[in-house]
Amino acid sequence: MLLLSIDTSIRGCSVALHGDTGLLASYDLYTDKSSSAMLTTLIKNVVKDAGYSLSDLDAIAIAKGPGSYTGLRVGVSTAKGLCYALEKPLIAINTLEAMALQLSPFYAGHLLCPMIDARRMEVYSAVFNDQNEFVQPTQAVIMDADSFQGLLKENKVVFFGDGAAKCKPLLFDHPSAVFPDQNIRPSARTIGSLAVRAFENSQFEDVATFEPYYLKDFMSPAPKKAKINA
Repeated sequence: MLLLSIDTSIRGCSVALHGDTGLLASYDLYTDKSSSAMLTTLIKNVVKDAGYSLSDLDAIAIAKGPGSYTGLRVGVSTAKGLCYALEKPLIAINTLEAMALQLSPFYAGHLLCPMIDARRMEVYSAVFNDQNEFVQPTQAVIMDADSFQGLLKENKVVFFGDGAAKCKPLLFDHPSAVFPDQNIRPSARTIGSLAVRAFENSQFEDVATFEPYYLKDFMSPAPKKAKINA
C-alpha cells in the first residue's frame, strides 16, 4: 500500500506519504496563503524523495474540513484531480479527528478538544476521548464564559489548535482546562494514519460528487462602493 495524504485546512499546506511500514515522508509549509502551485510541488517532492512516482500510489487522502474555505477548495480540487488523472480512489478524513490523534497518546483520561479559528469569537470544534472516539460532534461554537462548562465539571479537557486562543482567556483559570504550550496544527501525517484504516476498510468517496466539509456557508465581505468624483 502507498497512500498520499493532503491537508490544506488552514493557511499553508501539509503532505505525507504512508506505506505498509508507516510514515515514509512528509512536508509542511505554513504561509499566509494556500496555493495550488505550492501544494503540487510538495506532492511531487514527497513522492520523489521517498523513491516512488505518482503512478505507484494506491489512493489519495484529503482533510475534508472543517477549516479555511479557500484552503479546503485548493486541497480537495488537487486531490480530485490526482484521483481522476491516476484513476485512484479518494479518502476523506475529518480535520479535527486527525488533530486529536496527534495528542491522544499523551493525555490518557482526558478529553481532547481541537479548535480551528473561524470568524470573530467562533471556532470549529469537536470533542474526543483518549481513544480518539467522538464525544461531541463537529460543530461551529461561538465562545463565551459558559462554553464547555458541562464537560469541564466531570472531565479534564485539553483545548488546542489555533482556535484555542479564543477559548484560553475564558477558561484558563478553570482547574479542569488544559492548554498545551506547543502549537498544534492540522497535519497530513495524522490524516494519513486515519486514512490507512479507511483504505483497509475500503471507505472511499465518490470523486465526482465529493465536496469539502465547510460546516457553514462561506460569507465574502461586502464589496466596497466605488467613489464617484463629482
